[in-house]
Amino acid sequence: MCRGICDFKKYYQSRANIVEVEKGDLVPDSHSILARWRKHFFQLFNEDGVSEVRQREIRTADPQVPETSAFDVEMAIEKLKGHKSPGIDQIPAKLIKAGGRTICSEIHKLVVVWV
Repeated sequence: MCRGICDFKKYYQSRANIVEVEKGDLVPDSHSILARWRKHFFQLFNEDGVSEVRQREIRTADPQVPETSAFDVEMAIEKLKGHKSPGIDQIPAKLIKAGGRTICSEIHKLVVVWV
């Protein structure tokens, strides 16, 4: 008996045949459900509303990443492990470490520009 219940539950998929409209009323027929979803997604993806939200976020957004100092770059380079494989840039950590202050300065310039 338990096996029969498990088999039944495995193939059973519940469906929502009723949707709530804005006023709280329930709509049971498929035509009204499709119309309600169409209206919902139209409001959700309305271009005017989206651009207003983006502009508000841009004006009020604070930088999420603090500015990186030359010291931070120097410490990060010092922590690099020399025996690891190079990344996408194909520059080995040993070479970066051998660059000294010059490479630290150049990497810091790159980081400051991209952040």
